[in-house]
Amino acid sequence: MTQTLPPDTFVSERVQEAMTITLRGAESLLLQDEWLKKLIRSEATGTPLRIKLGLDPTAPDIHIGHTVVLNKMRQLQDLGHTVIFLIGDFTSLIGDPSGRNTTRPPLSREQIDANAETYFRQAAMVLDADKTEIRYNSEWCDVLGSRGLIQLASRYTVARMMERNDFHNRFHAGIPIGIHEFLYPLMQGYDSVVLKSDLELGGTDQKFNLLVGRHLQAEYGQEPQCIVTMPLLEGLDGVEKMSKSKGNYIAISEEANTMFAKVLSISDELMWRWYPLLSFQTDAHIATLKTEVAAGRNPKDAKVALAREITTRFHSAAAATAAEQDFINRSHGGIPDHIPEFHLSLGESGAVMGIGALLKSAGLTASNSEGHRLIEGGGVRVDASVVTDKGLKLGAGTYVLQVGKRKFIRVKLG
Repeated sequence: MTQTLPPDTFVSERVQEAMTITLRGAESLLLQDEWLKKLIRSEATGTPLRIKLGLDPTAPDIHIGHTVVLNKMRQLQDLGHTVIFLIGDFTSLIGDPSGRNTTRPPLSREQIDANAETYFRQAAMVLDADKTEIRYNSEWCDVLGSRGLIQLASRYTVARMMERNDFHNRFHAGIPIGIHEFLYPLMQGYDSVVLKSDLELGGTDQKFNLLVGRHLQAEYGQEPQCIVTMPLLEGLDGVEKMSKSKGNYIAISEEANTMFAKVLSISDELMWRWYPLLSFQTDAHIATLKTEVAAGRNPKDAKVALAREITTRFHSAAAATAAEQDFINRSHGGIPDHIPEFHLSLGESGAVMGIGALLKSAGLTASNSEGHRLIEGGGVRVDASVVTDKGLKLGAGTYVLQVGKRKFIRVKLG
């Protein structure tokens, strides 16, 4: 992304640093000259800029895909600007139509409230909680009322709304569009008016909504906000956007060993797309890593470094070290230090249980036949030894069962 500066404008090192941080990893910055002027004015007056990020609590957990924009917020927060973490408890009632080809079913107030409880606590794992302004858009949306909503709707046209790709495509495909879906970008834009936002961040799929905010601010006589859009982080599959519904995510509340292992499971190609979005290493450091790998260094070294950094951020350095050792143990057929235990009574003395039934009873497979298929593929171990006999029977004792690379359970038969 190229940066255009007015030729007669003095730009201090601090402002240049802020511009560099803003641009790093961003898909777009709209508009660069306006943001530069805001940064210069902020430095001259000592007044922090107001930087907004809104998230709808549509699920109970935040995943590392959300941290792409949260990381950017934290970087700007560390420069002294005010960050506003907005929980869209009102807009969640409507449902964001971005990228949707069908109407999103609205959530209940109970679902939203339950999800919202965890959002800021988890976001505070990235942001400086003591310096973050947390708001809920129900504060002003609930009291807007029917008259206020009509007045707000009068400030935007249907023609402009239909320029939005998902609405345009659904209309021409004959797919229904709910009237309430038009309200979503309006309400998100109105958030920027109320909060007097100088900069709003969002994923690339949020660009239309963010531009509505600019338009409404101008309608209400405010200086329009600038916009930073960040790429949508691809999930573990390297194809789809990271999403809980697609099962390709890493929750930031994920247990350390699982988090570490999931990062190491991604492809080498995906690793280099993750690095600039998730790592706090400098661009120069990442470039050096890529050069070393291209020259023959094992790409796993770079992936381990990324896994260690991410796990440390959400847990601790000690937890990351332990997770790395746990992964090494698993890779060599070892057994993790902490695995769940399952107790099962055999009943009469001298009784035994077949391996297929045991796997099912322990919750490692859905049926005996699934266990037998896994055994045929070499995917079952007992006490680190591969099971080859589908007719294996186990008597009283304690055994560590393993299915695949990650499923372990300690079973006590007696």
